[in-house]
Amino acid sequence: MQYDEQLSLLRIEWASGADTRTLRQSAEQLLALDRELGPRHLLLNMNTFPDISVYDQVWLGVSWMPGIVKLPLERVVLVNHRHRVHNQLAIDSLLAMFRSIIKFDIQYFPQPEPGLQWLSDYSARLPELQAEWDAVFGSGPVSAGSFEAPHRSQPELL
Repeated sequence: MQYDEQLSLLRIEWASGADTRTLRQSAEQLLALDRELGPRHLLLNMNTFPDISVYDQVWLGVSWMPGIVKLPLERVVLVNHRHRVHNQLAIDSLLAMFRSIIKFDIQYFPQPEPGLQWLSDYSARLPELQAEWDAVFGSGPVSAGSFEAPHRSQPELL
C-alpha cells in the first residue's frame, strides 16, 4: 500500500501471492482504511491477484461493494492486464451489479504507471511516489504480506 495525502491517492497491490485465504479480511481492512483516510483516488492493482473464486465474487458483491460505492471516491483505476481474462470478467460482473449507484469514474489500465498518471492529473509528485514504491517493493510486484495498517508520515508507504 501507498498513500499520498496531498494527491488523496491510495495505491493497493495484493501481496499474498496465490494464497487468497486472507482476501475477505484484507478487503474489510481496505474498506476501513478507505473510510478513515477518505481518498478521492484509488488504484487497485489486480495484476498480482490470483483468479477470484466464485465464492469470493459473491462475497465481494454482497459484503464489500456496497461499502465501496458509498466512499467519497472520484476516480478509481483497476490495473488488470488484458491476459487476465478471468479477473476481468469477475470485476466486470461486480461493476455491472452496482453500475447504477457507482458515482466515481472507473478506468482500466494494463500497468499501474499510466493509471497513476491519470489519477493524479500527471502530477509532478509521481516520480517521487514511484521512487518510494520501488525503494520499498522494487519495480516488480509486491512479494510478501497482505494489507497493513497505515503509518502517519506523508506520503505514506504501507
